[in-house]
Amino acid sequence: MCTGACSKVVAVPLYILAPLSIICNIVLFFPDMDTKYAAQDQEGDPRITPEVKYMGGLIGGGIMALVPAIHIHLTASGKCCANRCGMFLSIGFAALGVAGAIYSLSTAALGLANGPVCLWSNRDHPVPRWGTPFANSNGSYLADKSMWEWCQVPKGVVEFNLGLFSTLLVAASIQLVLCLIQMVNGLFGCLCGTCSGKE
Repeated sequence: MCTGACSKVVAVPLYILAPLSIICNIVLFFPDMDTKYAAQDQEGDPRITPEVKYMGGLIGGGIMALVPAIHIHLTASGKCCANRCGMFLSIGFAALGVAGAIYSLSTAALGLANGPVCLWSNRDHPVPRWGTPFANSNGSYLADKSMWEWCQVPKGVVEFNLGLFSTLLVAASIQLVLCLIQMVNGLFGCLCGTCSGKE
């Protein structure tokens, strides 16, 4: 496969994963599919998981992955762009995608490790309070579903955060691999040409 065709193979999944990351990040602002938690969220009295506000999915997995996807796709136009400069630039854009994927991956992993913000109580703390009950659990709550019952409001917030942050984690991991492949592909395309022996 020539390097131009490889670029197209890399670009198409990035086009899919970037909007997916953006949507996941936006939906995370509305636990229980309700806007009131975002409206009530204040400094010192959080209602939204802090890692959501880092915008890892929107900025890192979204915009910073979409920009390289567009350039990589244009570089691969017609499979045989014969454009060494375009392939060289694709290395830089792919590096931007790598940085975005790492940012999205980091925030998603942190969001999973710390768990959601919720109104919670347990045997040791019987009075309900807003906070992150799993912040010091080192992610152990993920394997212990009985702890999920600590969160009373928003309803199902642990599953909600787990599903969306896991999706962001997987999407960012795939983006990272694709952008690294494009960096190598771009180097070969820059040095050897995009499609030797073809138009």
